[in-house]
Amino acid sequence: MPHARSLARSLAPLLAVPLAALPARAAGPDWPDTYLSRVEAVAVVQSLNAALLASRSATATLEGWCAAHHMAETPRLAARLDRGVDKPASPETRKRLAVGPDEPLRYRRVRLACGDHVLSEADNWYVPARLTPEMNRLLETTDTPFGRAVAPLGTTRQTVGSEPLWQPLPEGWDQAAPPAPSCGSLAVPEHLFSHRAVLFTAERQPFSEVVETYTREVLDFRRAARPADPACPKP
Repeated sequence: MPHARSLARSLAPLLAVPLAALPARAAGPDWPDTYLSRVEAVAVVQSLNAALLASRSATATLEGWCAAHHMAETPRLAARLDRGVDKPASPETRKRLAVGPDEPLRYRRVRLACGDHVLSEADNWYVPARLTPEMNRLLETTDTPFGRAVAPLGTTRQTVGSEPLWQPLPEGWDQAAPPAPSCGSLAVPEHLFSHRAVLFTAERQPFSEVVETYTREVLDFRRAARPADPACPKP
C-alpha cells in the first residue's frame, strides 16, 4: 500500500532511535506467551487504538484507559518533560499548520504517565501565537499534558497518519494451526503503535501537530486468571 509505505518513511526518523535502543521484555505473569494471550493482546491494542482515533483528546482517552484498568490510585495523566531538546518542524508540518518558514514554532517532547506507567511518548510542534499566555506558561513551565492545557480552545484533532509497530500474531495466523506455547511470559516491544495528528481550535485553525507513540505499558494491568495451557507444566 503506497500510503502506508510513505507514512512509515515519514515516521521512521522519529521512531528509529527508541525502537533500536529498547528490546522487547516480558509483559508479566498476567500475559503468558500463549495463542489466547496473543489474540487478546491484539484485541486490547486495537481497542485502545480505535478509541484514540475516535477521540478529540488523547489525554482524556488515556486517563479513561488508566481508570478503567485500575492502573493508578489517581488516574490522572502527568507529562514528564524532556527539557533542553529541540527538533525543527518539517516543511510538511509547517504546511499542515498553515505557517510560513519564519513563523516561530515551539517543540515539546514528553512522556505521558499515569501513576508509574508511561503510556505514550509525544513529539509536539505548536504555534505559540495561537495560544493564550496562560497556555504557553503551562506548557513551558509545568508538567501539564498538552491536551489539558489547550482544552479551552475547544480542540478537535485530525489524524494524518497511523502506524502499527507490533503484531503479536505470526504472518498467516488466520490460515495456520495455532503455534505451540512458549510457556513463558509474552515478550512485548517498547512501542506498539504511533499516530500523527493535527490539532485545531473550535474555529478550525490548526495550532499543533503531534506524533504520539504508545508504549507496552498500556498492557500493564492485572487480568483475571485464564485457563492454563495443557501443553505447559504446572508451576
